[in-house]
Amino acid sequence: MKSRDDIIRDDVRDLERLGYAQQLYREMGGFSNFAVSFSIISILTGAVLLFGYGLKYAGPVVNSIGWPLVSVMTLAVAASMAEIASAYPTAGGLYFWAFRLGGRRWAWITAWLNMIGQVAITAGINIAAAIYIIGIFTPKATSWSSQLLVMLLILIPQVLINVWGIRLTARLSDISVWWHIGGVLAITLLLTISGQHHNPLGFLFSWHPVAAAPEPVLAIGDITMPSPLFRILPSLFAASPPLFFVLALLQAQWTYTGYDASAHMAEETVMARLNSAWGMVLSVGVSAIAGYVMLMALTWCIPRGDVAATANDPYPVLYIVRNNLTPFFANAIAVIIGIAMWLCGVASVTSMGRMWYAFARDDGIPGSRWLKRVGGKHHTPFIAIIVTSLLSVAICVYAAAWFVVTSISTICLYLAYGIPIYLNLRNRIRKSGEFMTRDLAPWNLGRWSSALNAIAILWIAFITIVFMLPPNELVLWTMFGLGVLLTLYWHVSAKRTFGNRRPEG
Repeated sequence: MKSRDDIIRDDVRDLERLGYAQQLYREMGGFSNFAVSFSIISILTGAVLLFGYGLKYAGPVVNSIGWPLVSVMTLAVAASMAEIASAYPTAGGLYFWAFRLGGRRWAWITAWLNMIGQVAITAGINIAAAIYIIGIFTPKATSWSSQLLVMLLILIPQVLINVWGIRLTARLSDISVWWHIGGVLAITLLLTISGQHHNPLGFLFSWHPVAAAPEPVLAIGDITMPSPLFRILPSLFAASPPLFFVLALLQAQWTYTGYDASAHMAEETVMARLNSAWGMVLSVGVSAIAGYVMLMALTWCIPRGDVAATANDPYPVLYIVRNNLTPFFANAIAVIIGIAMWLCGVASVTSMGRMWYAFARDDGIPGSRWLKRVGGKHHTPFIAIIVTSLLSVAICVYAAAWFVVTSISTICLYLAYGIPIYLNLRNRIRKSGEFMTRDLAPWNLGRWSSALNAIAILWIAFITIVFMLPPNELVLWTMFGLGVLLTLYWHVSAKRTFGNRRPEG
């Protein structure tokens, strides 16, 4: 049996064969790699923050039917990514995968989508934490500027911890797993045993949308203007039940973002070919089960079955626990959620910094000379960590609404997930170029690979369209503007500089 040192030497040789030297500390075991992705998924963040959003558009059915639907589809995406991660265990994973499977242009597009998505998801996580920490002390809604201030205060220690080193970050991620599992158990058991409101079983599968048709306006920060999309497709703004249901799926789909962190941490993970792949798949699978248990308990205990009152409360989950439990237990749950969100933010900053560092290492971004620096005795990409953290605050100033931030992160990340999956399937169908086989990827889907790849691609295409519709129209025009800018940047500069030193493996 190989020793840990022998395994690490094998990992270093794998990395060298892919064209990179070992610069980051390889400290993480398989559990810690899983823990980072599980912490970023954070069922106590996404599912909690968007609980009222889902209820507003679909009612209880968004949890009983919507959550498992999204979970199954996301597992197809995660499994499709996992076998590619097994073949190419590098930091920044996704864009390197796209390079090997499709070339420089695909890699560059994937990288930018992934980087923007990473910044947006960190922004969404920390603004969520700010909203709920404020909710612990006051039941009233607060201004966006107040929430941004609290977000900044939350972010500072997260940055300091990440700059300090991967060992501390890994330990916090390990703690985060048990904190999340313990938090879900506490919420479920307290509401089941001590909850004052228990609705009939049929209520869990009922359709109770309370949202009106989206307003035909486009909001940018505090500025509103007539909706361009309304002029083109006025029927989209009608109160359509199927549209409302798929809009409500943002609650689950945003929760299932960030599990690519396991790939971004590959250069710091021991036995990376297997552990990075399992980290992605298990983080989604465990989150699916734990999240469903928690959401069913919360939905079951909606006070008096009043969906409208719960959905319209500024803090829907806190509204449920405060109307079911004693103040002591309600406040304890609020603290558990707040700490879980903060731990989720720590892991997201870790993943985000590694992605930007990796792309800068290949000179794919302005300021690469600085962003790729690794410094200090703990060998962390400290400049990338600081810069991306500041950008996560800036994107909140621009979007001025948490559901817009969550939509941007969901679309950007899933497009980045989808590109290498598509390229892998394309190459397999054409029987040309590289594609996943048992020889190339030790963690392999075998004969199920093509079918799961196809399901993943179709699902990503579906959610990309849905989450750019009103009330998330700003996302549509943001993605359009982003596409124009990136196209110009590629032709003016990047295509002459990016990836020219890349070896073919």
